[in-house]
Amino acid sequence: MQAEIRAENKKPEAKKKFDVVIIGAGPAGYTAAIYTSRAKRETLVISGILPGGQLMLTTEVENYPGFPEGVMGPDLMTNMRKQTERMGAVIIDDEVVNVDFRRRPFKILTNSEEYEAEAVIIATGASPRKLGAKGEQEFSARGVSYCATCDGPFFKNQEIIVAGGGDSAMEEAIFLTKFAKNVHVIHRKDKLRASKIMQDRAFENSKIKFHWNSVIEEIRGSEKVNEVMIKNVSTNKEETMNVGGLFIAIGHEPNTKIFKGQIELDDQGYIALKNHTHTNVDGVFAAGDVHDHRYRQAITAAGFGCMAAIDVDKYLSENKKNS
Repeated sequence: MQAEIRAENKKPEAKKKFDVVIIGAGPAGYTAAIYTSRAKRETLVISGILPGGQLMLTTEVENYPGFPEGVMGPDLMTNMRKQTERMGAVIIDDEVVNVDFRRRPFKILTNSEEYEAEAVIIATGASPRKLGAKGEQEFSARGVSYCATCDGPFFKNQEIIVAGGGDSAMEEAIFLTKFAKNVHVIHRKDKLRASKIMQDRAFENSKIKFHWNSVIEEIRGSEKVNEVMIKNVSTNKEETMNVGGLFIAIGHEPNTKIFKGQIELDDQGYIALKNHTHTNVDGVFAAGDVHDHRYRQAITAAGFGCMAAIDVDKYLSENKKNS
């Protein structure tokens, strides 16, 4: 009798094999899961260390369609998660630590479990490089930003700093002059790394001021950023600037470390796509900032998630016919 009771109380074993495993739970991952689930594909989403992606670290989002009054980044991602779950996808908050794409079914190992999949969508995104300055983390999304396109309109008629000296930094600085009173470029060297055409455009813009041989030492404020201390590395002279915002444009790191040796990456570490959202491994797809180092927007990531899901559904259908 006791054995029967124990058997009745035993929880069913969690499912380990899925049609599709999606690695990453930002706009790309959630959108992909919505589409694959609606296509009746058994879908698992492994969220990673930051469920919801970079939008969980932002405040108001004004450029995502469908929200005329704007939406808070975390609220947008919470709604995407709820919609994904309503479609029938399984979401687990765990981190993938290893994968095996050399044989099928593909194997995906997390901190706590191993899963198998007939197809995989990689949507792990990319992380902005940090300065490491004091106060940077504290004021993230409170005056410190890593995306001018996303946040520039919030800084109208203010003094703004852009940290960096490459093409991305010059693009950010030029874009921000549409809104800012002045844009101060802080660069640790005495010349830019940007291409000549981008340098010329920046130098010709009267709103852009250059501070050479300088680094950001500390970011200060109360509710939001209002002061940034910079240091000249040649003279050691320190200067405090009163600014409304700081945009850090020193590049991004694609979250692809665990995929090295498994799929093809480009020279910057981003996933190299071969045919739409396909990688060089048949059955493995990618969506969002993990391969897109040009646009890096929530809406484009969601679009890539949609495309990857449609490609996956077609792949699984064709694979079943041929098996």
